[in-house]
Amino acid sequence: MRILIVDDEAPARRRLQDLLAETAPEAAVVGEAADGASALLAWAETRPDLVLLDIRMPLMDGLETARELARMDEPPAVVFVTAYDEHALAAFDLNAVDYLLKPVRKERLALALGKARRFGAERWEQLQRDLPAAPRSHICVRQQGNLRLIPLEEIRCFSADMKYTTLYTAKEEALIDDSLKSLEEEFPDRFLRVHRNALVALAHIVALEKSPAGTLRVRLAGLAEPVEVSRRHASAARQRLRRLEHERGARTP
Repeated sequence: MRILIVDDEAPARRRLQDLLAETAPEAAVVGEAADGASALLAWAETRPDLVLLDIRMPLMDGLETARELARMDEPPAVVFVTAYDEHALAAFDLNAVDYLLKPVRKERLALALGKARRFGAERWEQLQRDLPAAPRSHICVRQQGNLRLIPLEEIRCFSADMKYTTLYTAKEEALIDDSLKSLEEEFPDRFLRVHRNALVALAHIVALEKSPAGTLRVRLAGLAEPVEVSRRHASAARQRLRRLEHERGARTP
């Protein structure tokens, strides 16, 4: 079994290394990571069978990391490792492969490894459905077999063309697997639907303006080209932007 250890504390990672050496000497630790974003990159490089995943970490926590892993082709089994008590983890008892409470004991680690060996695709699908659907902080981009994570706050807009969705930042554009509908449902407070083919980031809206042809469009910070607003979405866009201006004014001292 190939194992990736993910924990933001180096002593905790070393302890798991030592316990694995005692409990499962046939297992190979193929990598370590100190946060969820690094864990996804390490997964892409090492393709482990099992990820021992801490829950509370900086940048991207274990739950968000697990959701991203569930989207991958041939995802690994995941065992959560946490300092939370059993009552706080009751929600994961039937859905995750297993969870280990810190300090991890050898007997529990051995039991978790046994469950991981029996883990299959059907359980991953169940885990993906049942994990709490908290919004992501990053969008995962897959390019030529590599993974990159783009922070949500850098994204200016999403645009759809046929089956493809493209995200735009001030510096780049990238194809992603998510549909506009799923993105709109996941981030209702951060992105506004302005066209059947476009979502724009509320935080980066500079102005709502008319084009020389008389159509409405949104200008976004960092993007040279404005985004067209369809007639169907124009009224809702105006109302939302008026509320946004009011909120921004209320926050200004």
